[in-house]
Amino acid sequence: MGSSPTPGTRVISASRRTDLPRWYLPWLAGALRAGEATIALPYGGQRTVSLRPERVHTLVLWSKDFSRLLAERGARKLLARYDQVSAQFTVTGLGGGPLEPGVPPPEEALAQLPLLVELCRSPHRVTVRFDPIVHWWEKGRIASNVAWAEPVFRACAHHGIRDVRTSFATLYGKVQRRPVRWYEPSAAERVQIAAELRELAGLYRLDLAACSDPRLEAAGIPRKGCLDGRALSSLHPRGAPASLHRDRGQRRDCLCTESVDIGSYTMRCPGGCLYCYAQPALSRTTGRAHRPTRTRPPGSTAERRPAAPPSPGSGSGTARAPLPPRGGDETGSS
Repeated sequence: MGSSPTPGTRVISASRRTDLPRWYLPWLAGALRAGEATIALPYGGQRTVSLRPERVHTLVLWSKDFSRLLAERGARKLLARYDQVSAQFTVTGLGGGPLEPGVPPPEEALAQLPLLVELCRSPHRVTVRFDPIVHWWEKGRIASNVAWAEPVFRACAHHGIRDVRTSFATLYGKVQRRPVRWYEPSAAERVQIAAELRELAGLYRLDLAACSDPRLEAAGIPRKGCLDGRALSSLHPRGAPASLHRDRGQRRDCLCTESVDIGSYTMRCPGGCLYCYAQPALSRTTGRAHRPTRTRPPGSTAERRPAAPPSPGSGSGTARAPLPPRGGDETGSS
């Protein structure tokens, strides 16, 4: 496949900046119906982006909860006009707990997979993101969502999804100021976690890759862009080539090919994820996330749900005994 994209077409991201399918679906549907979106840019100004189907190579939907979109026939009809719709679906295992209060519990999220595959017309157009891997102190023990990898990977394999992304949480300054006592795994701990994830991915025959995270690459998981122009080109129903140029608007370590994001950081996300680097809707007084009302997945997605791993305390993760203090060559390795 050549590197020259189909003239006049672009990959559209909806959206890395906020959860459009869950919290801003009327706005997204209106933009698709109008054939354009005017968005506020991160550093000021506005931009109008064409969303006419003939100008869109692939429409990529990013969300932690597709239930509202899957339940709305009008929105699905709008999406059906596009040659290719792809989904980036984040399931961390933390939904419904203190760290992700506005996100559905993982059992509910994973129950959306069959209709999401149907929406995208192929399991190869669905990427499941076990992302990020988070550690924090809870009642004197280190808690983590790592144990949720197995049920998430198993659900992916069951529905024919092969593409899985993961990364460790990046604890930016504003994230560290939130009311969570975060824990940063050492280099040795990251290697151990990566080995566990690689073994699980091999068991379920998944293509596991690190999302913009050299720490996981150093621990043995290959790095790959979430948006891969070659994959989008090969999956396109007419074989139309997408751009293969790296997206220079992303973080330095991101390997994604270029796309145009139609979300805005001014669209604050009520999901309230406490590790989020964007603009979660948090209380100004407590710094904690609000608990917005969730929409349950449509009943037709119900099926056998994966067994939940044991989780102490608040039920938001899996705790383990405190690790020994770091020492020697493990300090500062990230």
